[in-house]
Amino acid sequence: MTALLTASRIRRVVLPLALCAGLAAGLSACADDPDEGTNGVGKLAPDAIEEKAQEAADSAKAVRLAGTLVSKGGTFKLNMRLKDDGAAGSVTTKNSTFELLRIGDALYMKADAAFWTHGEGGSQSSAAPSSASGSSGSSDSSDASEADSEAADKLDDKYVKVPQDDPSYKQLRGFTDMDLLLDGLIGLHGDVVKGDRDKIGGIRTVKVKGGEDGEGGTLDVALEGTPFPLQFARGGGAGVVVLSEWDRDFSLEAPEPGETLDYGKQLPRT
Repeated sequence: MTALLTASRIRRVVLPLALCAGLAAGLSACADDPDEGTNGVGKLAPDAIEEKAQEAADSAKAVRLAGTLVSKGGTFKLNMRLKDDGAAGSVTTKNSTFELLRIGDALYMKADAAFWTHGEGGSQSSAAPSSASGSSGSSDSSDASEADSEAADKLDDKYVKVPQDDPSYKQLRGFTDMDLLLDGLIGLHGDVVKGDRDKIGGIRTVKVKGGEDGEGGTLDVALEGTPFPLQFARGGGAGVVVLSEWDRDFSLEAPEPGETLDYGKQLPRT
C-alpha cells in the first residue's frame, strides 16, 4: 500500500512537470522567428549576404533608382528607370531639374527655358545658342541677351540630342548607365557586419554595414524572394537611394521629330 501511494504521488508530481515542459516548448516554437517565410539570406554571414545581393543586382535586367547623392560636385536627386540598353528619368540639381532619355548610345536631354538661359551657374550665360556677332557694345549685348532668351524659349520642354563628342555626354550618360550606377552605389567598404531587420517598401530586409557604425555604407537586402538590394545609405551622410522594380521591363521610345531640337553648340555644364 505504501508503495502504491508513493507511485501515485510521483505521478501527480511528474505529470504537471511534463505538461509545463511541453507548454514551454510550445511557446518557444510559437515565438517570432525572424527568418520564418524568408529566403534564408538573413541566416548567412554578413559578407555572404552582400555577395548574394551583388549577384542578384548583376543578374537583373532593369531597376528603378531614386534618392539623393551628395558629392564634391554638389547634391543630385535621381529618379531613373534603368536597364541594359537605356534609361529614362530625371535629375535634380541645386538650380534645376532636367530629364534624360537614353536608347543605346543616343542620349536626349529635356529641360525648361531657365536651364538653357542660365545653365547651372544661376546667372545669365552663353548656355543658350546665340545668333549675335562678335562685336561689342551695350546694344549688341542687349541683342545677344534677347537672342539667348528667344532660343531658350524654343528649347523649353524640348528634347535635345546630346552629341557624343560633347564634354557633357559622358557625365550625363553616367546617370543612365545601370551597371555604372549600381557598381558605384551598392558596394560596402571596410569590415562587413550584420545589422538589424527592417522593412523597405513593405518588404522585410536585413541590413549589412561597412563597419560597426555604417561608415562604409549600409545596405538593406530583401528577405523575401530574390535577395535584391532595396536601399543603400552611403557613409558619411552622402545620400540614400532606394532600389525598386527589379527586373520590371519598360519601353523606351525616341522622341518624335516635333519634340526634338538641335542645340547647335556645346551644352551648358550640368
